[in-house]
Amino acid sequence: MRAVLLVRWAVVAASLAGLALPVWAAKPAARPAAGPSAGRSAGDERPVFLVRPLGHQSRGDAEGSYAAVSLLASPTAGLLSNTSSAEGISRATASGARYVERSNVLELPSGRWKYLPDGRTASVVVSRGDPKAWLQIARSRAWLASGTVPGRSPGQRAAAERALLSMRALLQPNGAMAAGWTPGWQYNWPRDSGFAAAAFAHTGHDAEAYRILRHSAATQREDGTWEARTKLDGSGPPDGRRWQLDANGWVPWAAWQWYRAAPRAGRPARLAALYPMVRKAADRAAASLGADGLPPASPDYWELATATANIGTAAPLLAGLNAAADLAAGTGRPDDAARWAGAAGRLAAGIAARFAPLGYQRTADGLHGHDSAVAFMAPPFNAAPADLPRALDATYEALLLPNGGLTPGNDPTAPWGKAAWTPSTAFFALAWAGTGRTAKAGQVLDWVLARRNALGELPEKVNAAGSPSSIAPLAWTGAITVLALVALDGPGLPTPPLRS
Repeated sequence: MRAVLLVRWAVVAASLAGLALPVWAAKPAARPAAGPSAGRSAGDERPVFLVRPLGHQSRGDAEGSYAAVSLLASPTAGLLSNTSSAEGISRATASGARYVERSNVLELPSGRWKYLPDGRTASVVVSRGDPKAWLQIARSRAWLASGTVPGRSPGQRAAAERALLSMRALLQPNGAMAAGWTPGWQYNWPRDSGFAAAAFAHTGHDAEAYRILRHSAATQREDGTWEARTKLDGSGPPDGRRWQLDANGWVPWAAWQWYRAAPRAGRPARLAALYPMVRKAADRAAASLGADGLPPASPDYWELATATANIGTAAPLLAGLNAAADLAAGTGRPDDAARWAGAAGRLAAGIAARFAPLGYQRTADGLHGHDSAVAFMAPPFNAAPADLPRALDATYEALLLPNGGLTPGNDPTAPWGKAAWTPSTAFFALAWAGTGRTAKAGQVLDWVLARRNALGELPEKVNAAGSPSSIAPLAWTGAITVLALVALDGPGLPTPPLRS
């Protein structure tokens, strides 16, 4: 959950008045990470234009810069796509329109079709039944049919189809995964792309999953870490936002999920191409652990720094270390397996000692409240500790809003307002599905799916009135939703074993 997203919709609304709001860029204090390179040095910081979360008492990632909010575009309501380019659908265009079933071709209220032709970057409007538009529709339907569509009901399957098509539209030819298609979201976050890779892998779309992982390998830094986000062409970060250690857990976990689901033919050779990435990521994660077994203080998925270790970093690293150890053991690399399993054991002990007594709250000092990242301690990320069900229940109740969704956390220094965030809410559908509490998972999932917009797209947020807000679609929510539907469909999703 990126901090810059906290007020984007509010900022867009303010732009109607031609206002300018302050943006901030300060380097958060953090315990130095172990290893040869703890990230970009102070002299490497670049100018950045961000918006400080409303009401937040600490500064964000940038210092002393201002951006005219009128430069920010209106959020999208949907996507047109030819799989090599995409175009956002504005809310005005979406009004009264609908997608032609199982496609990214839009049927306008007039009955004409709007679509993005092959090889083009701008849409056209054509007559209903246009042969070239029909060909694109047929390809979308064939792509869906080439995999599996999860869901126990027609409504769930329709939602899964739309989420898969939206993720496919946001996936670039080079493997970068745009978080969304509005400026500010048109970047690749390793976390979001890792979830998308897992969702593609477990729905039979192996090529897309592997393409994402190859891009992750190409954008990994020499020290084994990743930038918080990068430009879609892979050329580097768009600003000076601080890198995040959680990617060192998410990417190996995604590689493990892909490997478990991938066709066996050719799988070892393709893993071999990814293995250097996994090794650098896992070694860097292991080297970061302190004497207490925990990683250093780092920005979490909120993209805000904490003064002590946070569960939003520790839990993904545990998943990634266990995933890497299992990949190593299964491919004849016992030394790597032992090294990473040992690190996972130390991290698990640290989490049990420092986070478990607090109910897996946001930070190890207990000063920052409940956090939806408690779900990262559950399958399909980690084998659930015995005390996790109680912590999940307590966190859910603490974060529940009157509109039925969840705020990401209740850190008193970072109020989130009255909007529910669909990724944070969907985390609990996935966690409860993974821990066998299918009825609770289904209730949460039903709430998320009922908040799709008129085009069937999953939004980033849901306002106090219960209506979709911010951008739609959001790749991360789509991936979490698809994974939750897969988990509820049958035997469930695999979870990296604790090998120590």
